[in-house]
Amino acid sequence: MRGVRFTKVLVTRCTFRTLYAFRTLCTFRTLCEVRTLCVISVFFSNPVHSQAEPPFCGTEGVWIQILGAGGTELDDSQAGPSYLVWIDNEARILIDTAPGSALRYDESGANFNDLDAILLTHLHASHTGDFPAFVEGSAKVGRERPLLVFGPAGSDDYLDTQSFIGRLIGPMGAYAYLADFLTYRSSAGYKLNVRNVPATGRRRWTRFGNDHFRLAAIPVQHGIVPTIAWPADIGDQSIVFAGDFNNAKGAISDFAHDTDVLVVSHAIPESARGDVREQFVLPSQIGKVAAAANARMLILGHRTNRTRGLESMSRAAIEEHYTDALIFANDLECWGL
Repeated sequence: MRGVRFTKVLVTRCTFRTLYAFRTLCTFRTLCEVRTLCVISVFFSNPVHSQAEPPFCGTEGVWIQILGAGGTELDDSQAGPSYLVWIDNEARILIDTAPGSALRYDESGANFNDLDAILLTHLHASHTGDFPAFVEGSAKVGRERPLLVFGPAGSDDYLDTQSFIGRLIGPMGAYAYLADFLTYRSSAGYKLNVRNVPATGRRRWTRFGNDHFRLAAIPVQHGIVPTIAWPADIGDQSIVFAGDFNNAKGAISDFAHDTDVLVVSHAIPESARGDVREQFVLPSQIGKVAAAANARMLILGHRTNRTRGLESMSRAAIEEHYTDALIFANDLECWGL
């Protein structure tokens, strides 16, 4: 356990501001060496999720934990795209419930009772596959207050979030034995409150906030799939989970202006052609979006096998436009604002 304690000491000192200082003084190669010390997911000879002790995101302030940084492949050794926002050592927001994210949530050490909201960017299996696992897994945690689930409204071709959740765990759903989670008679002691959020047009949705954070949402283009980008404002700090989008309408830059952290899917390489460009942004486009938004830090998640091994090329394309802190995400890393 010596390695775990050493990693904890490093992580408590390796906030975004520390990383930014190194980025402004050093080359990216040096930054990568610093990052190797700062990240939580890999150290010494063993990945952190093989350790008995959970990874550590710091006891104060705002931290983003990457629960899953992978794509849809079965051979990338990563969970699907999913993120956790920690506020003063409590996991408050879960973004997407991708395959593998329930296990990573367990490994993170997060308390399900602290969770205020689950945010779904869109309803593909690659982003929602573990939703029933989270529901069933929470049955015995002793939660007593309702849990909000926000996701996109539907279209002619896609279900809205309320209908989608009903198809999964409703009375006539695939997992009908979990249906009472949608009622106040829930045997788990809490109710899931599922709400649809507009996923078309350019209007900003701002209808939820509590003592810890405020949420907003804006529709983004991801082919024909109703998809939402989620900003979260925590005090004077902000995070924008842009997720999967093709930036056809150029909405993200204005929506994410001056954000502290911009989280974007890095699913295709610069050389990509064809239909995938209707669904995802190229690395060069990511750089342009981050620069126009004046983001202080850029985290690249949803890293598919199409982009792994091509990080130097992607970095070069991004850094033609954006020269601030750039992170290629891996499972269970934590980054502090």
